[in-house]
Amino acid sequence: MHLVEPYYHWRNLYIASEDDASPFFGREYSEFEFENRIYNYLIHPQWDNIGSPTLFIKILFIDYDANYAIIELIGEWNDAIENDIMTLKRDIIDEITALGIDKFLLIGENVLNFHGSDECYYEEWTEDIEEGWVAMINFHEHVKLEMEQVGIDQFFIMGGEMEMLEWRTYLPHQLFKKVTEIVESRWQ
Repeated sequence: MHLVEPYYHWRNLYIASEDDASPFFGREYSEFEFENRIYNYLIHPQWDNIGSPTLFIKILFIDYDANYAIIELIGEWNDAIENDIMTLKRDIIDEITALGIDKFLLIGENVLNFHGSDECYYEEWTEDIEEGWVAMINFHEHVKLEMEQVGIDQFFIMGGEMEMLEWRTYLPHQLFKKVTEIVESRWQ
């Protein structure tokens, strides 16, 4: 897992540690010191620790004018033991939504498992963004099934075209446009 880096080809467009509105503003990274682990596995030092021992993220892009954020995740999303959704919601999402962000593109191809609990933070997230949405891109089938089993899939746009999206071939605004088209086609 230490070789899995967050996507870095958009760094010429956005770097969360250089964005003074980002929850990660001022954070310094090492390319050589591996400190963070998911269980016994070291992970690449470019991932951001959100306070969970099993789930790490990277804010790849935020557009404050178009009101969207693209966030990549790695690890195990564990609400049952670690209450990862509470940590993610309170420490990251709340800060971003306070700045007007109401559309989230969550990239989950590196999310290995999901362990659910209740849906209160997901419901709150949906209420906070009213006209917005949360799109789940490239989550593994078993992770989606685990989310469906606890009923939180109702709070996300997921499945179908979202799972076959070659998101790395797009620039952020192109990806946002493509995902918006998918979301709007489902709402019609």
